[in-house]
Amino acid sequence: MLAMTPVVVVVVAIAILVGVKLAGTAQANKTTAASASITRQVTGVPLSALNTVGAGSASGPAATLTGDKLTANGLPRILYVGAEWCPYCATERWPLAVAISRFGTLTNLGETASSPSDVYPNTATLSFHGSTYTSKVISFSGIEMENDQRQTLDTLDSADQKLFTTVGGGSYPFIDIGGVYRFGVQYSPGVLAGKTHDEIAQALRDPTSTIAKAADGSANVLTAAICTLTDNKPAAVCTSSGVTAAAALLASAPTATTTAG
Repeated sequence: MLAMTPVVVVVVAIAILVGVKLAGTAQANKTTAASASITRQVTGVPLSALNTVGAGSASGPAATLTGDKLTANGLPRILYVGAEWCPYCATERWPLAVAISRFGTLTNLGETASSPSDVYPNTATLSFHGSTYTSKVISFSGIEMENDQRQTLDTLDSADQKLFTTVGGGSYPFIDIGGVYRFGVQYSPGVLAGKTHDEIAQALRDPTSTIAKAADGSANVLTAAICTLTDNKPAAVCTSSGVTAAAALLASAPTATTTAG
């Protein structure tokens, strides 16, 4: 028994250390459920603000795609692939959430921040992990591959993995708008530097703010791209002055050299 005592002590010590490490990892994950206030502001940006901004300072889509159309259950499908630690994903989630909310209902959003050890550290953002979306005109899949600790969250099926690899080049963020447009990041994460979630959400409603010009402008460009898939429905969205102004950026997008089709 005395001979076994040191072994028992070592085993217990290792178990304690492992437990502490796991607890620390869980505590370090910054993602929580988005507050009702954040969700309400992001999914309900006033039309007047969006129309005033137009294209704002958005850079538009990365490319026009020529492969097979992307659909789900008979509807045009929007596929987003990102990771919670990614600072460029942090930037693009805000306008994407604004845009798709104009075509349906987005719920169960997460609230998180990008990695503290990457460029543009701790950029306040949303998370699509665990979110739900309902719409009569489009389908949306929000895939967060890893959390802020680079641990696996969501996974891609084989078809989406092929899209992500061939069309998206395996880079975050990847947004496929119905197989017609490929988006990446449309404005610098530096625009959001030092801002809290509440400050960003509130700024979306102020068309004179730098954040609104970047994020709302990007949302209008995404909306214009989605409208090309829905036969310009709903008309109140697709014919709004902000969306029609942003649509000009779609025409200048280069054609992608890679497709999954």
